Amino acid sequence: MSLKEHPGRRQVVYLLGATGAAHLLGRVPLAGAEPLAAAAAPGAACVVRPAQPQGPFFIDERLERSDIRVDTRDGVLRPGLPLDITFRVTRGGREQCTPLDKAVVDVWNSDAQGRYSDTGDARGATFLRGYQVTDGSGLARFKTIYPGWYGGRTVHVHFKIRSGPQAKAPFEFTSELYFEESTSDAVFAQPPYAGRGVRSTRNGDDGMFQHGGRDLVLPVTRSGEGLAGTLDITLQV
Repeated sequence: MSLKEHPGRRQVVYLLGATGAAHLLGRVPLAGAEPLAAAAAPGAACVVRPAQPQGPFFIDERLERSDIRVDTRDGVLRPGLPLDITFRVTRGGREQCTPLDKAVVDVWNSDAQGRYSDTGDARGATFLRGYQVTDGSGLARFKTIYPGWYGGRTVHVHFKIRSGPQAKAPFEFTSELYFEESTSDAVFAQPPYAGRGVRSTRNGDDGMFQHGGRDLVLPVTRSGEGLAGTLDITLQV
């Protein structure tokens, strides 16, 4: 279905989300506002991140899009605080790095209620999933929402970086992004996240976070009606 359909419905959802986001931004404490590393240019320092398991919710939908908030079935925007994530991908070792172009970056995360699309009662839905191909600077950009929590896990966003179909030496790297607890606490105190009870698992309680999660925390800054962060990551491919 074309995103030009149902304009009235989409506008209402968007405006409600934007109003809540504008109210919330003044309350979100932002720790570590600077990007994790300098711009990825030849000779710049490389940032190697730990891999983490894929988890049960990856589905290779093959949806090439930067804004992953919309469910392609009906064109409706998933409500939540907008979150812009930029991946700056390089290749090399720990001393030098160069931009890695034509890599496929997949992102998938839960909605404000902790649900993933195309699973359970959301079978067939496509919200909060998509991929981008890195450009000549190694960049891939996504607009999603701040993920909601669910039982047994701390707040996180999944990502996968893999070679394109024409690559002579295929590779695949999978991991997760995490957030400072103070930021999550402030976000979850506001709609549409509020009212779900006490969050059961925090960073320090999460088994995945305990294995390298501190090196995967995404620093965020205020950006328009939401938050934004950049992750520098080097693959030894």
